[in-house]
Amino acid sequence: MYTVPSEGGKATVRFGDSEVCLISAVPDQGFTVSTSQSEPQTLTVTFSASRHRSEITATTRPQSRADVREVSW
Repeated sequence: MYTVPSEGGKATVRFGDSEVCLISAVPDQGFTVSTSQSEPQTLTVTFSASRHRSEITATTRPQSRADVREVSW
């Protein structure tokens, strides 16, 4: 398991050989959370607030990794 921190909260994922599985997604105060997974290899967790969004993308392709994108407006 791997926990990914962001400004909006933290997500814990488990990487398999060919898929990624969400274990938990805990938003910080003032944020909501949503998830999407269009294919077993890629999972996106989005924490949203009125003026900020944290997007965590976990994938197994080409290797297991998680990236965080922070956007404020």
